[in-house]
Amino acid sequence: MRDLKYRVFFEKLLQDVKNELVEKALDDGKLALGYSCYYVPEVLMNLSGCFSVRLRAPGTADTSIATYYMSEKTCMYSRSILERAIEGGYNFFSALMSTETCGMMHRAHEHFEMLNLVKDENEKFFVSHIDAPFVTKDYALKHYEKQLKKHILDRLHEVYGVNVSEDALLNAIEKHNELCRVVTEIGAYRKLENPPLTGYEFHLIELCSECCPHELIMPYLKETLEELKTRAADEKPWYQVRVVLAGGENDDPDFTKLIEDCGAFVVADRYCFGSLPGREEIVINDGETALSAIARHYLETNECPRFMNPEKVHGRKQYLKKLAEEYRADGLIVQQMKFCEYWEYERMYCQHVMESEYGLPCMGIEKEYKNTSTGQLRTRFQAFVEALTFKKSGGEKQDG
Repeated sequence: MRDLKYRVFFEKLLQDVKNELVEKALDDGKLALGYSCYYVPEVLMNLSGCFSVRLRAPGTADTSIATYYMSEKTCMYSRSILERAIEGGYNFFSALMSTETCGMMHRAHEHFEMLNLVKDENEKFFVSHIDAPFVTKDYALKHYEKQLKKHILDRLHEVYGVNVSEDALLNAIEKHNELCRVVTEIGAYRKLENPPLTGYEFHLIELCSECCPHELIMPYLKETLEELKTRAADEKPWYQVRVVLAGGENDDPDFTKLIEDCGAFVVADRYCFGSLPGREEIVINDGETALSAIARHYLETNECPRFMNPEKVHGRKQYLKKLAEEYRADGLIVQQMKFCEYWEYERMYCQHVMESEYGLPCMGIEKEYKNTSTGQLRTRFQAFVEALTFKKSGGEKQDG
């Protein structure tokens, strides 16, 4: 296939958190609001006059200073974020929205305050900490809604005068849903036997939609969607097998590309920074306010292994099974950041359940934020692809 028109542009945007679209939004007087977790509703940070930036630290090589503050037993993602903050990489932020969901990331966010990492550049800068529930009961939903109001909406209104009225929230939901529809329609092409895009290309697109101002990235997403409608796929499918990629934090498109270079088409992205379930539209039920609908949506659709109630644990496996069937996957790859407490357990449990109960071949990967052992990973991916190919041809060999 010929390259997508904006492929190089998307790759360039992801080379720096403060990319050209972010700089344009800042020049227009918009507030940059940072966040790192799905528990912080993206839609609330895209109210009029604001835009969201999901925390990334591309190109971070050394984290020695962050390690001094956080220890080497914390994940490289949290340390890379703190290292980049110490370097001044997020000095354009107006606020950072944090959640007490991951102890390592929460600790990194606390250092934004303790070390005054952005305050010197913007005296109004603040870090807001949300207490996110572990369960999805009614009382938890009410608590979550109160937390979102107190620590996001009220703070934005008090510090920056942001309009947080019901109409403002409804308008933000409408624009958010439009972006979700476009990204979802692009991603749906991966269901085809011979699709006009790769998993790597979709990873670029989804990541840009999370790290760039929505109103500025939307024209490029819409044009890409129109391009895909007429883009000619290869005469024959380029891949050998189809896989679902699940797991924790993954903002590295090159990781997806490495998998696909080994012959496995990444058809679905069920990981942090992924579109499943990150790009479902928000539906407002009868009797709900905009904020209560947002709180319900993000709590119900959240697939984080932090939820340990039986309904959620079982639901996560059902969701993966549904994705595997819908996207006609031959196998599942579950990746976990080294030292990630939640996904370390979930990866092992998920492999066992998906293979023994659902018959879906699985492979587990522990990786660093910046992959340096690509040779070892390539060998493992090639072996997994070979095993899946053998199984498709009527054999029984599996290698997880």
